[in-house]
Amino acid sequence: MAFPDSAASKRGLLIVIEGLDRSGKSSQCQRLFDFFRLQGQRVRYVKFPDRSTPTGKMIDSYLTGKAQQDDHSVHLLFSANRWEAISSIKSDLLSGMNVIVDRYSFSGAVYSAAKDNPELSLSWAWNPEIGLLKPDLLFFLDISSEVAAKRGGYGAERYEREEMQSRVRELFKGLFDRLKIVVYQVDAGRTINQVAVDIQAVVKGTLANQQASTAEFETLGHLLDTAT
Repeated sequence: MAFPDSAASKRGLLIVIEGLDRSGKSSQCQRLFDFFRLQGQRVRYVKFPDRSTPTGKMIDSYLTGKAQQDDHSVHLLFSANRWEAISSIKSDLLSGMNVIVDRYSFSGAVYSAAKDNPELSLSWAWNPEIGLLKPDLLFFLDISSEVAAKRGGYGAERYEREEMQSRVRELFKGLFDRLKIVVYQVDAGRTINQVAVDIQAVVKGTLANQQASTAEFETLGHLLDTAT
């Protein structure tokens, strides 16, 4: 499925940065935002979940331990939080603005599946994401759960437990394999500057090749069977 548009002008890049908690996603998103600004390009930074919306406020209460939710219902809240933002993201991209996303559908699926609820598989968790915009560039900040646990602020929210983060890491890799999607894996155990250099090098190359020069988008599709 694609979203065609009659305009032939260059659209912006949709860039997603994923990773474990405390892997440095927000820092790298901010660095990349600053990079685009220095290049004189229009850019927007989106962070999921967006806790300012009605669904986001419910998610915030859940993540901070103030409220309890059924695993399925809270997963659908996270997905709805992305869906309610996608129209404005698409509009910005079509206007030529680059959009950087801190956490996206990939996080949504693996964090729910990592709970080890036998009634909430990775496939079930992925289904509500089908049809959302597919990123032009997807970065995965890879870091061991042991190293992440040593970083400041770790453990402040519900999912920041080493055992949980270890499961999340494995599920991320399994999800990427089943999607057959291009992922730029970056060693996030290094300094912020070293990681930023790697990410920005890929972005520079993409901008130079004008890979997002049309107004047509691809969307996220179904998972491939693990047996294939």
